[in-house]
Amino acid sequence: MNATPGRILPDISAESSVKAPKKTQIIAIYGKGGIGKSFTLANLSYMMAEQGKRVLLIGCDPKSDTTSLLFGGRSCPTIIETSSKKKAAGEAVVIGDVCFKRDGVFAMELGGPEVGRGCGGRGIIHGFELLDKLGFQDWDFDYVLLDFLGDVVCGGFGLPIARDLCQKVIVVASNDLQSLYVANNVCSAVDYFRNLGGNVGVAGMVINKDDGTGEAQAFCSAVGIPILAAIPADEDIRRKSANYEIIGTSQSQWGALFEQLGMAVAEAPPVRPTPLTQDGLLGLFKGDAVGRDVVLDPATFADMCGIDHVEIPSLEVVYEGS
Repeated sequence: MNATPGRILPDISAESSVKAPKKTQIIAIYGKGGIGKSFTLANLSYMMAEQGKRVLLIGCDPKSDTTSLLFGGRSCPTIIETSSKKKAAGEAVVIGDVCFKRDGVFAMELGGPEVGRGCGGRGIIHGFELLDKLGFQDWDFDYVLLDFLGDVVCGGFGLPIARDLCQKVIVVASNDLQSLYVANNVCSAVDYFRNLGGNVGVAGMVINKDDGTGEAQAFCSAVGIPILAAIPADEDIRRKSANYEIIGTSQSQWGALFEQLGMAVAEAPPVRPTPLTQDGLLGLFKGDAVGRDVVLDPATFADMCGIDHVEIPSLEVVYEGS
């Protein structure tokens, strides 16, 4: 991949020399944990490869489950874990240790530290540094799809946006407040770094498990981003996904949906969103769904101590003229 120099912003302390290439579309996909990013990306990448595109799927979630659907439920060795083992053995990591393929899709997992043993964001930064050492800038792909957890806001997870390592961002959400809250946070990050001179934009939203209630559509309209696809809340999709079955293929009844998504992802320009305030986000939902009629009742010190509070008259003497 032919690389161009990226911006280095002071907000991110760790260094990484991975740069966004000219011809390759590097797309970062963000969303709430469990919203269906991995499901969407596995099927999207499979469809793109079926259409003759060279696609690299990189999981950037510490859970390392981005590629599980693609590989039928099997987990592949992560870059960080493999690097640690190879380093201890005095050996170098090679492509075949960490990158695997299926029907034209190339895939790898960055991985992350074990629970309580390190920072996931720092692990992401370290993973990109290792990608650079493996020759990332010389790889030749039409699309590089990065799967990022949107719930986490520390530096490493915002790396593609902060450093212009991708050209555009896609958010995956549903018609619920929490997933749209995450989508709004991602839009806020894009808007923030645009103010600092960044170039990354939001290409649009994939609505997953769409039940037709319309909150996600209203969100997209409010922040100014397009809807790339709406994947229905369908039992057939749920069952096949649970069984690690790819549906993003021309042989599937859902093939046309992912074919259209692939075209939308390729052609959608990166736009600058207008993120919502918290009240604006709540305004997308009915009052009984989000509790907008709740009044904030300030607590007192007596409340905190669990005692009945009795007002005691002051014994202070106040002199006239004082």
